[in-house]
Amino acid sequence: MLVKDIMTKNVVTVPSKTSIGEAKKIMKERKFRRLPVVDKGKLVGIITEDRLDHVSPSTTAPLLWQISYLISHTTLGDIMIKDVVTIEPEATIEQGVAIAQSRRVGALVVVKDDKVVGIVTTNDFFYNVVNPVLGLGQSGTRIIVPGGGDGKSTEKIIAGINKLGVGIKMLWVTTSPATKKNDIVIQLDTEDATEVITKLQGLGYSASVRAR
Repeated sequence: MLVKDIMTKNVVTVPSKTSIGEAKKIMKERKFRRLPVVDKGKLVGIITEDRLDHVSPSTTAPLLWQISYLISHTTLGDIMIKDVVTIEPEATIEQGVAIAQSRRVGALVVVKDDKVVGIVTTNDFFYNVVNPVLGLGQSGTRIIVPGGGDGKSTEKIIAGINKLGVGIKMLWVTTSPATKKNDIVIQLDTEDATEVITKLQGLGYSASVRAR
């Protein structure tokens, strides 16, 4: 899966001359937490909800006057983040996650040929990638088989489940911090895993239902 498959397209952008008040209004109306700043078709920065909230007065004038002046006269060009973390639409999801984590940002602006074509957030990664992979929100029952994550064991476990005619919706391998062995987690297409667990126990594996 690529970044372009999950990114938000038709991104709303604003010029650097936009005032704080106008930016806040746009964010509130559109329910955005960030806006790419674009001048003459070129990405020059990004403004976030937190950035706007942390802008504070710096004069000795009465507070309300200061706030009013800031909102109406300060532009995004004065406070925006100029070092924008970007990614190309053809990049893989794995690359996107790695970049977001290493740069500690909640969103990546997607750029192609120097033009903003989308934006992808950590929520996009979770909802479109992590949740489906983990089977969150899906029907069925999840089981875990400690030590069943090596190649031969996995093959044996899958064969045993297939003989019962129970569908496998998803599976993945995780390393146990306690035993350092690979456990296999399987999402079954059934609400009752009793038969499967009994079968796997008969094959020598300690299987059990895993909460989700």
